[in-house]
Amino acid sequence: MLVRDAMTTMVLTIGPTHTLRQAARLMSARRVGAAVVHDPDTCQLGIITERDILDAIGSGQNPDVETASAHTTTDVVFAAPAWTLEEAAEAMTHGGFRHLIVLDNDGPVGIVSVRDIIRCWAPARRHPAELVI
Repeated sequence: MLVRDAMTTMVLTIGPTHTLRQAARLMSARRVGAAVVHDPDTCQLGIITERDILDAIGSGQNPDVETASAHTTTDVVFAAPAWTLEEAAEAMTHGGFRHLIVLDNDGPVGIVSVRDIIRCWAPARRHPAELVI
């Protein structure tokens, strides 16, 4: 199975000046664990995750003042839609992260997460009545 088969195609993109609270609200509304941070001045792409926001707030930083740019990972490993899920999982394991931005033609076309990969690898859920005890 390939990354294109597992990735989420609705990519939340925010700017570097969004506050952490704004980022958290948007991520919560979309029910996603990460957002692509696009800096239009540099055309650079980064990623901010729920863990980045949690770490900032947990260390006492103000989510209404702190901006996404201060907590964005810019040294990003990107995946291609044609990668296998094994390649994506290996990149995540090696890098110690849970999300990969999927690029095609120099633009983000999706995000693949550990959860997406597990969904594809885990057997289909069975109705409780079908489970053998």
